Amino acid sequence: MVRKKSNEEAYVFFENNKIGGFLYLKDETEESNEIRPFFDKRRRLKVGTFKINAHGTVLGQRFLSIILRKMYEEGFNFTYVTLFKKQEGLIKLLQKFGFRLLGKKNNNELVYYKNDEVFDNIYIDFPRISNRNNNKFLLSILPIFHTDLFPDSKLSTEKNHYIEDLSFTNTIEKVYIAAMHEMANIKKGDRIVIYRTAEQGKSAEYSSVATSICSVIEVKNIDEFKDITEFSKFCGKGSIFSESELSNMWVNKKYPYVIKMLYNVPLRKRITRHDLIEVIGLNRQAYFGCLKISDHEFDKILEIGEVDEGFIID
Repeated sequence: MVRKKSNEEAYVFFENNKIGGFLYLKDETEESNEIRPFFDKRRRLKVGTFKINAHGTVLGQRFLSIILRKMYEEGFNFTYVTLFKKQEGLIKLLQKFGFRLLGKKNNNELVYYKNDEVFDNIYIDFPRISNRNNNKFLLSILPIFHTDLFPDSKLSTEKNHYIEDLSFTNTIEKVYIAAMHEMANIKKGDRIVIYRTAEQGKSAEYSSVATSICSVIEVKNIDEFKDITEFSKFCGKGSIFSESELSNMWVNKKYPYVIKMLYNVPLRKRITRHDLIEVIGLNRQAYFGCLKISDHEFDKILEIGEVDEGFIID
């Protein structure tokens, strides 16, 4: 749930009819004597409240994606949050995604900030993407998995799809497991266009759509893992599959390719198969399960998909 009040936004997530997390954001410009070093008069995105109940999910990552996407989509070049030293888990998460210690408030809360510097690191630069010096692929996913794994890419036609507060839904790090041989060509640092296939009984031409942009963290073959424990640990909280399903995958080895990636940004405008072919220029005869695309085609997907320029590192 999102509540807005002029320059303020509050995000509330519920679990079992109780508040599981609360995030409050503010577009501020005022000076502040409470923070050392002193905050002068300039525009900043303030994370006023960042609270999560300890219920075992990774809702912190979901909130972090909301904060950082808002930062770049709305043109902020400085975002900050105040935390107490004891909030070690949250501080580690923020540091992983590029927040740095700035100073302290008068009450000894720590002040962590993120600006618009580029570090050529897919975690620190998240959710921004560089579309140079890497390969790009279109990667298909079935409708039954798509929206639970990529909740911010939910289609307008999925009015009855309820997105639960689950680990693989909330995490920024997603794990994709499949058997398409072309996946062997995907490497760390490559960019992925997520392609939601058509629902059963519907024509792919207008119901199969590109929905999201991701960045590859790591690619492994299932044979590289020494045992099921190592395989499950790699998949972590980003896999949509249960422990028993992962165990079966480990035993039968039918799905050898395992990709870990960051869920950078949903396309504001979903792009149908028709437009991917007729407007962007993808080959109609090509296999859309896993398809390498050119830099030009990727740039056109960002353009037609109305990805804000703030997300793109030139």
